[in-house]
Amino acid sequence: MTASLRSIVIHGHFYQPPREDPWFDEVSREPSAAPFHDWNERIEHECYGPIVAVHPVNVLASISFDVGPTLLDWLERHAHATYEAMLAADRASRRARAGHGNAIAAPFHHVILPLASRRDKRTEVRWGIADFQRRFGRDPMGMWLPETAVDDETLDVLAAEGIAFTILGSSQVVTPPANGLPGLYRTGGGRSIALFLYDGATSHDIAFGPLTGDATLWAERMTARRAPPGETGPHLLTVATDGETYGHHHRGGERTLATVLADLQLREGVLLENPASFLVRHAPREEVELVAPSSWSCVHGVERWRADCGCRMAPERQSQQRWRAPLRDALEWLAGELNRRFEHEGASRFGDPWRARDGYGAFVGSGEGKRGSFVRHAIAGGPADAVRALELLEMERNCLRMFTSCGWFFDDLGGLEGTQVLRYAARAIDLAGRDGDRLEEGLLERLALAPVSKPEFENGAELYRRRVKPRVAPAVAAAGGYAAARSLGAGPEELLLAGLEVHEHPGGSDSDEFGARLDVVERRTGRVHRLVARVERPAAGRILAHVRPAEANAAEPSDMEAIDVEMADFPEKYLSVITRWLAEGT
Repeated sequence: MTASLRSIVIHGHFYQPPREDPWFDEVSREPSAAPFHDWNERIEHECYGPIVAVHPVNVLASISFDVGPTLLDWLERHAHATYEAMLAADRASRRARAGHGNAIAAPFHHVILPLASRRDKRTEVRWGIADFQRRFGRDPMGMWLPETAVDDETLDVLAAEGIAFTILGSSQVVTPPANGLPGLYRTGGGRSIALFLYDGATSHDIAFGPLTGDATLWAERMTARRAPPGETGPHLLTVATDGETYGHHHRGGERTLATVLADLQLREGVLLENPASFLVRHAPREEVELVAPSSWSCVHGVERWRADCGCRMAPERQSQQRWRAPLRDALEWLAGELNRRFEHEGASRFGDPWRARDGYGAFVGSGEGKRGSFVRHAIAGGPADAVRALELLEMERNCLRMFTSCGWFFDDLGGLEGTQVLRYAARAIDLAGRDGDRLEEGLLERLALAPVSKPEFENGAELYRRRVKPRVAPAVAAAGGYAAARSLGAGPEELLLAGLEVHEHPGGSDSDEFGARLDVVERRTGRVHRLVARVERPAAGRILAHVRPAEANAAEPSDMEAIDVEMADFPEKYLSVITRWLAEGT
């Protein structure tokens, strides 16, 4: 290495809050993302798609990056070309860097790990590793921490799972090593891990300052500090920002980044690389002391996700975040109750329920067939036991994702993200089975202490009742919407939902005296709801479905009361199809 050589690592953290309805597994329309259907679709158009297509260089093949597993799942289903380009970029970087790919892993859900139990830390890390292995076809060497939130136990869990490094801010250690080099951290558990420390000032000016709009200034900033004459040791500059900086937060930022990368690749004495390729040549020598707990988006440590600490999106507005502590208290109480239920029921099905939960991570993002296969091998019971086993595992999945950090990050509980984490809580209660009413009452009692800024909701309990909890059971709503759309002439191929699958019995709408016999299957658990739906059109532009459970013997008349399902209760995908057919005058 020459005396003037400088290594540069540019890291992009790509993530969006998960937005899928936990029953239908579909993203609902988000008017604030207009003209796009939702924010995932909008940001894919502004950032994810452009960043893998920009020239003159393949950006993700040239920078270090991580993509949140829940975002990768959405991209795989809804923007497959972008998804495949991300995987291809990692393969290209492995070829260029002696097998050391640019992609690093992330915990499965974007949770603040210092606020999680060690058991939940371990599950999130193991699920993240399993998801990375399935997608990228290799073991991850590094792992990004959500919000770079860190404490000793978090790093001990990473090291125990074979993670060699993570990326933190230089302010998250007491004394950073000289020359931008990574530090060596020894955990209280006797393990060690390398900490790459990004330059806070430069990273800030990329994310929030002038650099993303000026490629020349940016490149000069990255190369301004050189090793003194005669000094031969390694020098490293690491910068890290949200990946959405490029194209979403800063229009055209992906083009600026591509220009900077092309410039740096031509400069003598500059080596663009990733943390793994640097680490294999330069093992950290200087031990560092952690500032913990700490994060990159809260100057108070991790208080933004549990207290009214003053950190918020719009400090100039009059707003309060007194809801943060009650929200966390409510969800932690619920998680404790759900975990006890999982441990009690799971012991008879799995033997070691927590080992089964950790193992589920290799299948949680796969199709229902692979999940079912996992459960059949994990339990000794028959099909009914398999369904309940999957319900328990899905209960735990929703229990984990109700702590998604986005629920606390923004300024009001009544926003998209706060509402979303409450939906996960509602779905977890739904899957808990018996005693669900008690769990919901306990949750509402605690949510009543969480004030909501939106005038239409007095507190979190009212928000839950009016916006979160479905008015009609989702399987019933799906059956009603499906029957309504089919009665207008819509084909089954138009009515596919990610979370629920509807099957018609032979004979279609004439298969029962009451109406169409339908089986609604929960794809993630295999639970079957046998229903009968009848459709009427009481007024122009309006359609109504009456749904009741199917009898064991369809030839016998039923005295079971039907549930009226209004159009507003139909799954959004069905409602869009129905609205179109009604507008066409069907």
